[in-house]
Amino acid sequence: MERTTCCIVGGGPAGMVLGLLLARSGVEVTVLEKHGDFLRDFRGDTVHPTTLQLLDQIGLADRFEQIPQSRITKIQLPLGPDGDLFTVGDFSLLPIKRNYIAMVPQWDLLDMLAEEGKSEPGFTLRMNTEATELIREGGRVRGVRYRTASGETGELHATITVACDGRKSFARELPELGLQDFPTPMDVRWFRLPRQPEDPEGLVGMLRKRAFQVLIDRRDYFQVASIIHKGSDGEGRTGPIEDFNAQLRQEIPWLGDRELVRSWDDVKLLHVTLDRLRKWHVPGLLCIGDAAHAMSPVGGIGINLAVQDAVATARHLAGPLREGRLRRAHVAAVQRRRWLTTVLIQGFQRVIHDNVVGPALRGEIDLGDSARLPLPIRLISRLPFLRRVPPYLLAFGAVREKPPKEARR
Repeated sequence: MERTTCCIVGGGPAGMVLGLLLARSGVEVTVLEKHGDFLRDFRGDTVHPTTLQLLDQIGLADRFEQIPQSRITKIQLPLGPDGDLFTVGDFSLLPIKRNYIAMVPQWDLLDMLAEEGKSEPGFTLRMNTEATELIREGGRVRGVRYRTASGETGELHATITVACDGRKSFARELPELGLQDFPTPMDVRWFRLPRQPEDPEGLVGMLRKRAFQVLIDRRDYFQVASIIHKGSDGEGRTGPIEDFNAQLRQEIPWLGDRELVRSWDDVKLLHVTLDRLRKWHVPGLLCIGDAAHAMSPVGGIGINLAVQDAVATARHLAGPLREGRLRRAHVAAVQRRRWLTTVLIQGFQRVIHDNVVGPALRGEIDLGDSARLPLPIRLISRLPFLRRVPPYLLAFGAVREKPPKEARR
């Protein structure tokens, strides 16, 4: 049996940020990551202004800027029969230093956080180590049982266990947490398309004739989210990839005759879910990030929310953990702090699902037809100051989180 003060399950953005902040605050922490590295494609690559601000506060902003990245300042939609680009959101209007979204491969961000964490004496990262179940004794979670890639098993006991392992976390199976699920009209296909210098920049939404694509500028290629009806992916894959490419050229005319997707194997599917736990904690356990609230990909906000959850967790728990006085009230305070932002963002996503995504997939919205534009776009076109609203909501949510003073540099 091994022991640590805080056991973090999952080495994603929330887990790595929490581990680093707690270790810098003098708390012994062990992060368990089931994979041997962070190299997994099409994980969320958006780093929002609040996360950039956090990196600034903890002294990693300059190091982060050395990572190759593209930056998004505007959200644009082609409107009208000529497809003229219209700005519906402008991050450059936000009155902050880093008023943009940085597009960075997630593995580069996680590698940077892991390397920085290893410089702290209380930080331990155990790769190839999968937490398999919770240890529950006397009505309290006491840690986890784990299995390594080589087949070894063991137990890691902890004062507090924090589940940061996403929407498939086994911690979500606890009935007392009460999972609340919301219906979604869509799934998402992820793939890449080659980009040429004269192509549109930033984030571009293509919404015409039951087709809905979001193209994210990654400098030399587009990362594309193709929105499809819920559960319809299998039907679309029955034909040759050439038919899929022909459809893309029809929906995105400026692609021209460039080579597009080579194989269906290059098209990944994201099953979209939108849910949240009614309770994020039981004695000895706290869930944050997607383990507490699975987000829709609308707005690309999931990583940002998870990181902000981690910052709030570190600020509420660092002192009590360091001083050996942790109580359940300290853990419950994390959910109270983060609940409003979670509800607001998910409410915003549900509005988009009901008023944009669903109608678009049913053919009720066509950005090429000015008479069939959704209400939010019509309002923004008439009231330009509203272009600040989507970036502000996506960047900050309801509250801004600050790391513990001990963790700042």
